[in-house]
Amino acid sequence: MKKLFLGAAIAMSSLTFAQQFGVKGGMNVSSLSDDATLSDQESKIGFNAGVFMNAPLAENFSIQPEVLYNDLGSKVTRSTEILGNTYSADYSRNLGYISVPVMFQYNATPGFYLEAGPQFGFLVSAKDKFKNSTNGSTDNASIVALDKDNFNTFDFGIGLGAGYYFTPNLGLTARYTAGLSDIIKDNPGDSVKNNVFQVGLAYKFSK
Repeated sequence: MKKLFLGAAIAMSSLTFAQQFGVKGGMNVSSLSDDATLSDQESKIGFNAGVFMNAPLAENFSIQPEVLYNDLGSKVTRSTEILGNTYSADYSRNLGYISVPVMFQYNATPGFYLEAGPQFGFLVSAKDKFKNSTNGSTDNASIVALDKDNFNTFDFGIGLGAGYYFTPNLGLTARYTAGLSDIIKDNPGDSVKNNVFQVGLAYKFSK
C-alpha cells in the first residue's frame, strides 16, 4: 500500500512539473444553425482570446483545458438596387461566451498534434447590431442589447482541431466546434445552435 501511494505521489508530482501554461487568441468564423428565421444567415467574423494549461497524460497524449472569451453569432445581409443605387441592410447577432474547452491531444510529432474534446460555454452578453448603407456608405447604425433571459445560459459543444508549433513556444492552431445544445430558451421551433471555426496563435511560457 505504501508503494502504491508513493507511486501515485511520484506520478502526480511529475505531471505537475511537466505541465505548461500559455495564452492564445485568434479569429472566429461563427454561425447559427439554420431554422425558419435564419435561412439566409451568413458567417460572422469575431475573435477569441484566453489562457490554457497543457499537461501530458502519456508519451504521446496530453490534456489541454482552456478558458476563453468567444465572440459568436451570425450575420444577415440584404441588398436592393433602386434607380442605380444599392441599398444594403446588415444585421448581426453577437453572443459573448466564456468558453471552457477541454481538449485531449494526440502529439503525432514533437510539433504537430490533433485534438478533440468537449466545450462548455456560459453566456455573458447578447446584442444585435444593425447597419443601413447606400452605395457602400453607412447611413445609420445601432446596437440593441438583448434580454439574456431569452437565451439558455449554458452551451455545450464538441471540438475537433489540430495545431503546429513552429518553435517550442509559438504555434498555429485551428479548431471547429459544433454546438449540441439549443441556445434559445423555451424554443418551440427548430433548435438554434452555435457553430464556429477558429484559427489563431498560441504561446507557451517557458518551463
